[in-house]
Amino acid sequence: MSVLSVRDLNVGFAPRGGATRDVVHDVSFDLEAGQCLAVVGESGSGKSVTARALVGLSGPGARVRAGRLDFDGADVRTFTGRDWRRTRGARIGFVAQDALVSLDPLRPVGAEVEEALRLHGWTSRRRRRARAVELLTAVGIPSAGTRAGQRPGELSGGLRQRALIASAIALQPELLIADEPTTALDVTVQAQVLDLLEEQKRQGVAIVLISHDLSVVARLADRVLVVSGGRIVEAGRTADVLDAPQHEYTRALIAAVPGEHTRGERLSPAPRAALPAPRREQRTGVVLRAEGLVKRYATGRGTHTAVDGVSFALRAGRTLGVVGESGSGKSTTARLALALTTPDEGTVELLGRPWSAAPERERRARRREVSVVQQDPLSSFDPRWTVERILLDALPRSSGGDRESRRARVRELLHQVGLGEDVLGRFPLTMSGGQRQRVSIARALAPEPSIVVLDEAVSALDVSVQAQVLDLLADLQRTLGLAYLFISHDLGVVYHVSDDVLVMKDGVVVERGTATDVFEHPREPYTRELVSALPRLGLAAPEETR
Repeated sequence: MSVLSVRDLNVGFAPRGGATRDVVHDVSFDLEAGQCLAVVGESGSGKSVTARALVGLSGPGARVRAGRLDFDGADVRTFTGRDWRRTRGARIGFVAQDALVSLDPLRPVGAEVEEALRLHGWTSRRRRRARAVELLTAVGIPSAGTRAGQRPGELSGGLRQRALIASAIALQPELLIADEPTTALDVTVQAQVLDLLEEQKRQGVAIVLISHDLSVVARLADRVLVVSGGRIVEAGRTADVLDAPQHEYTRALIAAVPGEHTRGERLSPAPRAALPAPRREQRTGVVLRAEGLVKRYATGRGTHTAVDGVSFALRAGRTLGVVGESGSGKSTTARLALALTTPDEGTVELLGRPWSAAPERERRARRREVSVVQQDPLSSFDPRWTVERILLDALPRSSGGDRESRRARVRELLHQVGLGEDVLGRFPLTMSGGQRQRVSIARALAPEPSIVVLDEAVSALDVSVQAQVLDLLADLQRTLGLAYLFISHDLGVVYHVSDDVLVMKDGVVVERGTATDVFEHPREPYTRELVSALPRLGLAAPEETR
């Protein structure tokens, strides 16, 4: 008998006083013990809505209809709120995407795990505490006894995600639903989380994996549902779907995955952008040079060296990728390059002149040469401003011009990033993630920089939107001669975009070279570990449970 059996699942939402609009249409599947079913697709495809419907968390105003919706033989369509409270946590575990939001920021993570035990009958506080430490240890959290007393904000993303999984499996559920459990995690932490989920499979747990990362799906899933517009467009064994996709949507998703096989090629079907000619003469040679950068921070236990002796040279029209795990010093290096942080030792030169050592008054006049695109543009925009105001504000004051010429420049910037004038009056919250990131790139281009620092600029995007943004960045670099300092934990993306690569660990550059040399012939054990931990579409999918 299947652990989970779904027939003709439809989920709709009705605005106040309006008609119900379905966002999930006629989804059907069966899942047996020890199997993993992956549901893949872009944002808005209905993946997460489907997952939440399976655990009675569709939310107020949702209308869930199905010909069959059975968990372990029980018809959950008849479940009351009390029935769900008895089932969730105890028999069905749920792992949400963003652990920082899903965990209580004011409560230690150990208490979060204990809560799941308390709600399901573990009355002894001593037993709950011991079990919580045992679970945190089981999911690979080092010094679990100490970590249990820390709040989510004191833990890295990987540790938070593992704590969330510990809470979800605390009562050994038969079914685990994991919604994007590896999104934005470093490759090695991602590998550890996947190892943990594979162990759950071996113990007979059925897993529904919601993901847009096809390489993760290739490693963990037995079967795949590909969804678009809330409908299943393709389904089958993982190896069959990924090796020989039948639907054009599936083929487009697979083609959009960056890596060694895509270098020099476009990832999206959109035609190459016809961009305006550069507005000023392009630079040549080294545009940004760092020598012996060191940055230390005081901590409660002494001093932490975040960056230790980092040097690099970034040339015009080229991309320098910087990779490493969380805490490796990547983002601190980016802040030093932007002169947003002052190095304790070493120097940064911009266009052959002192940059980090220059007075702030002098740097202010030259800041237009270096722009930044961050991971989450929403947090860097004023939500009260329209797109037009955001871009008008980014234009350099020294450029002058009347209001109409400045508005014409804004329209030109939107054209450069593939957006139309219809977005001028929109607010960031009303736009998709891909649209917001394009606006962020347009804002970075507004001062006509020579260098753009991209700090995890595509890590939170769906694979197809990511592909469009990466193609856009390549077009802009080719036309404008831009130099990119590209910070990322995603090795596939870095391999696709970079000419040269720095590999960082514990604040130190442990390997450097061309992208081809670093990824195809890594010399350092740490680099080899990173490369070997990277899931690949070419890996054979797990054997289907018989």
